[in-house]
Amino acid sequence: MGKIAFVFPGQGAQYVGMARDIAKNYPQAAAVFEEAGDRLGYDMKKLVFEGPEDLLKITRFTQPAILTASRAICMAVETAGVVPDCTAGLSLGEYTAHVLSGSIGFGDAVALVEKRGSYMQDEVPEGVGGMSAVLGLDENTVGEVCFAVADIGYAACANYNCPGQIVISGELAALAAAGDMLLARGAKRVIPLAVSAPFHCMMLQGAGEKLKAELDKIEIGDMKIPVYANATGDIINNSGEIRDLLVRQVSSTVKWTNIIMNMTSAGVDTFIEIGPGKVLGGLIKKTNRDACVMNAEDMESLAQVLEFLGKV
Repeated sequence: MGKIAFVFPGQGAQYVGMARDIAKNYPQAAAVFEEAGDRLGYDMKKLVFEGPEDLLKITRFTQPAILTASRAICMAVETAGVVPDCTAGLSLGEYTAHVLSGSIGFGDAVALVEKRGSYMQDEVPEGVGGMSAVLGLDENTVGEVCFAVADIGYAACANYNCPGQIVISGELAALAAAGDMLLARGAKRVIPLAVSAPFHCMMLQGAGEKLKAELDKIEIGDMKIPVYANATGDIINNSGEIRDLLVRQVSSTVKWTNIIMNMTSAGVDTFIEIGPGKVLGGLIKKTNRDACVMNAEDMESLAQVLEFLGKV
């Protein structure tokens, strides 16, 4: 086995009941939910374990809920003595990676992402912007089409998820025009996403500026585990870069494909997705078909990971 990476999911992975059985079996995991609730002023355990689902889908609740569940599950993995060689997270998940690394304390992170969710949601009025997933085209073609619809409105590449899967973000009229053009250029499908804001594009630059004011208030420490940044796709060289990279992340393209390729080039061959869902594992396999991909989100999948790593 080569190197191991822990990767953490972003918004959209949430579901009612995530990490519930982990928290029942690991006091360290249960304590994470208590800390989140104390910091935010509401019962995080009740929200995540019982819902309602409609409340869990509201961005200002979704983001701290996923962070809390992912961190709780990660505590169970760490308790078994598993330490990754590097880490990363998709969008919101980058905060979980920093908590694991030690660069940002969990309490600060959960408060930050609550504000991040509110700022991102409020920056663009509902019904103005959105996002669409584009399947089956390369980055250059998708970028050319976004540029070509500029006379109609703003559209840009928001996520490079894996080869052949790119998400675009922008104004609804521009996204509709781009969708027609992308299908004409050979896209297999263009799928409007169930989101209420155009994430990871310049329409959210103001949200990033508001987030910067909050990031400036917290202490950022050294990374004990190397973290890869969404905004660049590269490893973060020093902790002094973290604030700027997290601000940029709000309104710039998520370069997840580059992260996985760079981790692979650095010797990572085992990726463990920690948190709700298995979305990242699928993207990783499409980027590196030879990678060993596992996920830990409940007691059953956690046991499989620990057995594979010889920690049972």
